[in-house]
Amino acid sequence: MTDTPPEDLIEEEPSGPRAAKIAIVGRPNVGKSTLFNRLAGKKLAIVNDTPGVTRDRRETSGRLRGRDLLLMDTAGFENAKGEKLEARMRAQTEAAVIEADVCLFVYDARIGVSPLDRIFAEFVRKSGKPVVLIANKCESRASDAGVTEGYSLGLGDPIEVGTQYRHGRA
Repeated sequence: MTDTPPEDLIEEEPSGPRAAKIAIVGRPNVGKSTLFNRLAGKKLAIVNDTPGVTRDRRETSGRLRGRDLLLMDTAGFENAKGEKLEARMRAQTEAAVIEADVCLFVYDARIGVSPLDRIFAEFVRKSGKPVVLIANKCESRASDAGVTEGYSLGLGDPIEVGTQYRHGRA
């Protein structure tokens, strides 16, 4: 009798680094699901102009520049507590931030930074996670002032994109 475990019980070492977990977060209707679909390379999330269409977190694998990713699309961040649907959506979004290796914080540059963006940016900052600030909906000059407002969130330099029309880096 040997002390060697049977072959089927030996766990193999992963062949490479694990996939980076990327949480796509922000308030409702800023383009998170569209960005998720673009990064995934296929339409997985429902995209609609009505806020609150995404209610649960959705995950998929993807690749970016040869690196494996686990993408997490989240419901819009709402300033709600208790048992309401919006509070459960907030809890799911906060959990995604905690689990993520990196957060893509998306805001609507046409509208600019809202009070809700500021509340959520504070939560993301306090999480200590690396953040990429995405100024979305930058298809025209109408977003210029909103892009500049993004600096006030304290999350770094905004990257200008227009996910719906594939403008910028998205």
